[in-house]
Amino acid sequence: MPEQASASSLLQLIWLASPALPVGGFSYSEGLEAAVELAEVTSEAAATDWLTHQLHLSLERGDLAVVAQAIAAWRAQARERIAQLNAWVLQTRESAEFLLQTAQMGHSFVEWLKLHHTDAAAIFSSGNNGPVGYPIAFAFAAERAGASVRDGCLAFAFGWAENMVGAAVKAVPLGQSAGQRMLGRLARDIPDAVERAMALSDDERQAFSPMLAVLSARHETQYSRLFRS
Repeated sequence: MPEQASASSLLQLIWLASPALPVGGFSYSEGLEAAVELAEVTSEAAATDWLTHQLHLSLERGDLAVVAQAIAAWRAQARERIAQLNAWVLQTRESAEFLLQTAQMGHSFVEWLKLHHTDAAAIFSSGNNGPVGYPIAFAFAAERAGASVRDGCLAFAFGWAENMVGAAVKAVPLGQSAGQRMLGRLARDIPDAVERAMALSDDERQAFSPMLAVLSARHETQYSRLFRS
């Protein structure tokens, strides 16, 4: 029975990390498309460096740390803590596009969760006066899958990596083999990023990425684009 439970949890996490999950992650580039437009990212090497830096400087210290804390909070049914983490996610988006992304993906994730958890509608409507950020919704799903904090964070980070590599392949553009090499590099870095994210306190968590914020703001008025951010 323990082996069956472990297999079920693993399959749930693979499902949650899949770009096929209907939450719209594939439609965002998180400023990467603007960097391509400005000729800052024009090759496989440049795209790999860009996403590796984003993993460690932005995701690791922000949303990934939130996922780690939110999984534990959902497990403890600490609703006030969840509300605090969600407020932090919404308040720290540095552009209109970044706020749209986390709110839209969070909303879509909650709608998906309602199909799989009978109490999801009541949980996410109770006392909620605004959008649910994507990391908060993901953490709920990971906790319900029985995942450990570490495994939930690994799934979140790998899902992000797949979506971002897909964006790079389309925007630069790059071939599929290049995309797989990029994903391999990110996969090697993700475990260390997760360990550091899990160790962060509230005071150490941050979302200060000025270059991404500027690029995201520029993307809002970019004439030709494939992605929503």
